[in-house]
Amino acid sequence: MTNVALSAMLGASPPAGYESLYYDRASGEMRGGVKKYIGRRTPDKIPSSYMDDLDYQEPLPFEFLIYVVPEKIWRADMQRFRERFKAAPQNRDYFAFLKATDGLLHAQGPERLGVALESLDKILNEIRAFCGDETEIVMFSDHGMNLEENRRVSLATMLQQRGFKAAVPAFGLCSYAAVYAHDDQLIPEIARALAELTGVDFTVYKSDAHAVVESDRGRARIEYAPATESYRYVNVSGDPLDLNRFQNGFATDAAWFEQTTGHRYPDALANIYKSLFASRVKHTADVLVSLKDGYYYGWSPFGRFVRLAATHGNAMQSSSNAFLMSTHRQFPAFVRADNAKALLRD
Repeated sequence: MTNVALSAMLGASPPAGYESLYYDRASGEMRGGVKKYIGRRTPDKIPSSYMDDLDYQEPLPFEFLIYVVPEKIWRADMQRFRERFKAAPQNRDYFAFLKATDGLLHAQGPERLGVALESLDKILNEIRAFCGDETEIVMFSDHGMNLEENRRVSLATMLQQRGFKAAVPAFGLCSYAAVYAHDDQLIPEIARALAELTGVDFTVYKSDAHAVVESDRGRARIEYAPATESYRYVNVSGDPLDLNRFQNGFATDAAWFEQTTGHRYPDALANIYKSLFASRVKHTADVLVSLKDGYYYGWSPFGRFVRLAATHGNAMQSSSNAFLMSTHRQFPAFVRADNAKALLRD
């Protein structure tokens, strides 16, 4: 997710939640949501300190209007970036966040995105001509996308029907969900129940110092040994992450990374374990749900007027693999978001 990824990539403060609508544990209520997109971008509407480093970002209303008038918004976003860059001092780095491409791909698909990227390519070539060939341009994304039609999974409805009391923020149309249980004792039951729902790939929750993965393919446990920076994948029943062929015992984080960067769940153990035990957001969910490609969860009214041509958020390759490129440098084949800052900043 954008704010989670960029706060990690730029070494910034974690956002309050996974999206602008989140569950606040202290108050026991939902916070944020649509009101975050009304009016100007005031301090209370800034999710993470990474935004302080941006020289350019789109006006706040653009984040919603890209779904209403996509053609006008992406063109306006790129033209604004072009003008702001040329007016900026030329003796320092310039950091721009072009977010309209995200909404464009969500609602219009790869064909229309291709038109926008051709326009961006012309702008970047113009910048190179303006500044000189010695000017390095680094371009990267905060996440990937699955490029297929998606249908909604009724997570909250199912939990209510089963008698579970939980908060499940529904906002953007994404392939993940965050669940906050009202009774901690029921967290494992909620995770197992959700794993049975059509469209759910797997769920994950804490059990003592371990992460437990539940799926219709079985259950597994991810263990971490801080002293040796090692992980172990314990097959309880079945093989939900398809990792049995790699290691039978503890192996270093570096070894797991090397072996699983090209896996269907890239860097699965560290990524899934840290989703619960690292401070990626201020209000970590009790259960995180990774949906299969082709499924999403989100705000129902939003889903009724947006044809979802692509989305992101789950743990699969299509969402997890972003891109990173430079006009001057050759980067490693794979880089973790947590380690990207050194490549993006001098």
